[in-house]
Amino acid sequence: MNINKITTAFTVAVLLCGVGTGSGRAAQSAPAKASAPRSYEIDVPGKQQWVDTKIDLRGGAKLRFTATGKMTYPTDTSYQGKMSTSGSFGPAGLPRGYADLIHQYAVGDAGHGAVIGRIGTGDYAQAFQIGESKEYVVPVAGRLYVGINQSMSDASKADGSFHVKIEVLDEGSATAANAGGPAETRIPGITPQLLNNIPRRVSDPQGRPGDMVNVLIVGTQDQVVQAFTTGGWVQVDKSVEGSVLNAVLETVEKKDYLTMPMSTLYLFKRPQDYGFAHAEPVKVAMSRNHLRVWKSPYQVDGRPLWCVAATHDIGFERDQRNNGITHKIDPAIDGEREYVNGTLSSTGLVIQRDHVTPSDPLTTAKTATGGEFHSDGRLVVLVLKNS
Repeated sequence: MNINKITTAFTVAVLLCGVGTGSGRAAQSAPAKASAPRSYEIDVPGKQQWVDTKIDLRGGAKLRFTATGKMTYPTDTSYQGKMSTSGSFGPAGLPRGYADLIHQYAVGDAGHGAVIGRIGTGDYAQAFQIGESKEYVVPVAGRLYVGINQSMSDASKADGSFHVKIEVLDEGSATAANAGGPAETRIPGITPQLLNNIPRRVSDPQGRPGDMVNVLIVGTQDQVVQAFTTGGWVQVDKSVEGSVLNAVLETVEKKDYLTMPMSTLYLFKRPQDYGFAHAEPVKVAMSRNHLRVWKSPYQVDGRPLWCVAATHDIGFERDQRNNGITHKIDPAIDGEREYVNGTLSSTGLVIQRDHVTPSDPLTTAKTATGGEFHSDGRLVVLVLKNS
């Protein structure tokens, strides 16, 4: 065989296999470079409340926002310039003023006109502040929306826009694919016997039956409080005296006041452990989502089971016990059950959920004050992340 052909074949083999001396090392493949994060840029006009970015995200995705631009509101002369928050501003928005207490903003503690975001549509998505820049971890899968922290009347008069750059630093978990929270699955610890032990209704101090128990939550005390707080709920005051003092302090600090006290009701022969409310400040006096929470004497998989009676105040009516004035609840009470389900599940802190029907479902009744309500009789069960 020709010695030149043998030498040539050997050399080619060495180069292809990446072995040998200097030329072999050069043939080894270089380490793969990390791919650049997905990046998007959108404009958010001042006259638009929310912009659909058309970016669908997985739960756990990490985002970085950078916002620039200017917007202007016309001067509000109704407050002689003393209390209004008008003028030109950037993505951080304007400082909140006393006049802002009567307006509805998606993010209560963000600047008036600030850039904000949310994951998902509808009433359940909890908006968050973006401002000039922010890194944010997506709690559950969903569509990203970017908007402005303003009222509809602001949007009709606003001038200017913001430019927002969105970088997806981490794509998140492929398993977290259910928009709005986990898919419904049977929870073995919620047995028919356990459901039979849970009272269907709470009662007032005189023992008259009232609101129905429509939500069950599995988790520790800290986990329950964290889930509600993360979902945008606030704890209500436990006394009228406390509420008056807090109202003064909150007004001085220019913060929205949502913690109006609610009446005491009873379950397991004791008052509620917690009360939570979720509402826009301008509506809180007559309309708010609210609920009471009791720790039950039962456990599920070694963790406490909490019972919730949730209702939606939609106005006022006559209290049939004493002819006084009381809140009127939405008679379609299942809507409030699903509001709790939606707002808590959207936090990423709910790992299991299901709807269950007890053997003796409550489908229609009257509250302790005489208002009627109706239901399909089901309870929603939410199991919180065991962090």
